Amino acid sequence: MIKRALISVSNKEGIIEFAKGLYELNVEIISTGGTAKTLKDAGIEVTAVSDITGFPEILDGRVKTLHPKIHGGLLAVRDNSKHMHQIAELGIAPIDLVVINLYPFKQTILKPCVTMEEAIENIDIGGPSMLRSAAKNHKDVIVVVDPKDYPFVLNELRNKGDLDKNQRMKLAYKVFEHTAHYDALIADYLKQNISADTFSSPDSFFPQNLTLTYEKIQDLRYGENPHQKAAFYGEVGRHSGTLAGAKQLGGKELSFNNINDADAALKAVMEFDMPAAVAVKHTNPCGVACGDNIYDAYIKAYNADPVSIFGGIVALNRPVDVPTAEELVKIFLEIVIAPGFEPHALEILRTKKNLRILEVNLDNKLNTTWDLKKVSGGLLVQEYDAQDISEKDLKVVTKRAPSDKEMQDLLFGWKVVKHVKSNAIVLAKDLIAVGIGAGQVNRIWATQQSIDHAGVNTKGAVLASDAFFPFSDVVEAAAAAGITAIIQPGGSIRDEDSIKVADENNIAMVFTGMRHFRH
Repeated sequence: MIKRALISVSNKEGIIEFAKGLYELNVEIISTGGTAKTLKDAGIEVTAVSDITGFPEILDGRVKTLHPKIHGGLLAVRDNSKHMHQIAELGIAPIDLVVINLYPFKQTILKPCVTMEEAIENIDIGGPSMLRSAAKNHKDVIVVVDPKDYPFVLNELRNKGDLDKNQRMKLAYKVFEHTAHYDALIADYLKQNISADTFSSPDSFFPQNLTLTYEKIQDLRYGENPHQKAAFYGEVGRHSGTLAGAKQLGGKELSFNNINDADAALKAVMEFDMPAAVAVKHTNPCGVACGDNIYDAYIKAYNADPVSIFGGIVALNRPVDVPTAEELVKIFLEIVIAPGFEPHALEILRTKKNLRILEVNLDNKLNTTWDLKKVSGGLLVQEYDAQDISEKDLKVVTKRAPSDKEMQDLLFGWKVVKHVKSNAIVLAKDLIAVGIGAGQVNRIWATQQSIDHAGVNTKGAVLASDAFFPFSDVVEAAAAAGITAIIQPGGSIRDEDSIKVADENNIAMVFTGMRHFRH
């Protein structure tokens, strides 16, 4: 039977109704600080924690519940006679129900211009301690951390007088899940505020124990396939410029595959400063172009592959105007992503009732620390591939250097190939990806695929490769297709073979010294 409850909450949502219900069940309510005042103002009789402990709150409220008369009442095992005799001798009464939510650390650190001092003061100490004590002893103490559980708990107490073993354990599980998340947020915040030069080794940059802080954005109808369950989680504090921070302005609910493909499109389009359009299908770009304006960019991207774009996703790095919207609705697309939409353009897009319309803030580049890849029994963790190059970083290895136009296309192709699954080859011409070879098991197949895709556009195009050439066959194929310049990492023991073929065919070749594998 529940006789005493301790209530201390930062989030006051629903607490008055819950406390009134307990009071009506003749449960003594213990509370402190703002919670006690809230309950008293609502006409609920409250016993102050200081009256239980015989000790005042000190250190500006930092210490108030950290006392044996609180934790002894929480941790005493009821069917352990030694425990019960001991607390009786010490004048400690058992506490049967704990209702606590914590200082708003997350909300605090997400505020603009928050100071370290303010963040530190919003690290709860007493709350997690009481939650953990109660959760450890959940067989004897009901513990509630989520306001959504108030109605259920109150209903069970009214109808049955108690909660069963599994219900108690479920509530305890939610506590440890919550406190783990809370502590991980604190650790992540502190790590972000440590000077980078403090981390002198991979061991310190990548922690020995990795705890991730993600919050559910939505449940999904299913995963990659209908027989797989799925959900979408967002990284706390890092939503800007990502799909987790996207605002949906129209269309059906996003699916697992929608989100995965849209992420690929968004990351690719953010590579470009010029007006750019990226069409993606199955996480691979199928049409990429830059233009004088966003309409021009989209038309060029569409014409680069008018077949594959059908049923795909289009990301644009400029607001969508009416002419562009009128073109977008001419074909079936799953998603359109842009940093904004002119009012009438939005109306036009909404005429396609199933078209998902996403507005994403592109002012901020990807704000994420790590790239994570799940493998069986583990997790691969790496830095994001955020490094790019400029003309000054390139090494000309052939007799002929690229022309200014070729160089522009080479740098464009290099940005695109970074987002194509390896092995990857991209042919570019006039800032358009005219041919893309993706995900092949050898590089010559990817090359042939890109050449076949480009057709007559190979003449005068440039070629970008995400990794070096193990043989000269790629350069030979490029020469036969009329390609005039190549950008690749270099570093093969057979580099000279490729350079020789390039020189024989008047092809300019530059090395980046970096590769862009994407598996």
